Amino acid sequence: MKYGFVVPFADSREFAEVAVLGEQHGWDAIFTWESLYGEHAWVTLAAAAVQTSRIRLGTLLTPASRHRPWDLASMAGSVDRLSGGRVVMSVGLGALHSGWTRFEPDEGRAVRARKLDESLTVYRGLLSGAPFTFDGTYYPVGPEGADAPPTPPPSPQRPHPPVWVVGAYLPGRERQPSLERAARWQGVLPTVAVPDAKPGSPHLTLGSVGEALGVLRGLREESGLSWDGYDVVIEGDSTGEFVKSAGTPAQWAGIGATWWVESWWSVEPGADGLAEIRRRVQAGPPV
Repeated sequence: MKYGFVVPFADSREFAEVAVLGEQHGWDAIFTWESLYGEHAWVTLAAAAVQTSRIRLGTLLTPASRHRPWDLASMAGSVDRLSGGRVVMSVGLGALHSGWTRFEPDEGRAVRARKLDESLTVYRGLLSGAPFTFDGTYYPVGPEGADAPPTPPPSPQRPHPPVWVVGAYLPGRERQPSLERAARWQGVLPTVAVPDAKPGSPHLTLGSVGEALGVLRGLREESGLSWDGYDVVIEGDSTGEFVKSAGTPAQWAGIGATWWVESWWSVEPGADGLAEIRRRVQAGPPV
């Protein structure tokens, strides 16, 4: 099991300082999140990249459907090269909120899902280092002309910085489109749709996630993809304040989880909140 944490608020300089603390105190990864307007996630990760040497740097998460995928590939590839190959990108459809709809109307889940799939196809193609064209509905990519600027050097991580995908398991359904998407990439952030869940009940349970992972493993086997090296990421909160999940990190590791990511979204913004984030980081991973 590897351990990471999400910084719920910080400017780029503060985030880099917390990343240094995380590296010093045994954490394996630090994550930021993306907004349409505010601190730029990839600039923030770049600031941390030049201050650290070991800790992985990522997003939790990137709503890839709202990016032009060539911009996303440029940002992720640049930070991966700057960090010496330490970037990981988490993606999903994105949670709608006023900070999103203030600038962009909701196109609906179906459109966002199709855009997400196309965006990831372009991301992979551009970062592969090979000639790439794509006849996409939303993001077509034409052939590279003779007068095009030089192609950036490949990212240290081949074929591209890994992508973790939110995979929503729908118990009782024959088709699992969200898990099918997650199976095609390098990792999953599992969720389980439980419409009749009681308030205050665990967000995830060992049994429900274990069932989802069984389906996911089968999907990868059907596609000829190995389970070895595939990441299963549990978003937890050892304080119990925000994310409610049953089981300890060791129990999650027992059913196949490879990452435990602390999500401390209940910490209030401000100087006191940032001091609390630093205190929790200095305490080290919950092992």
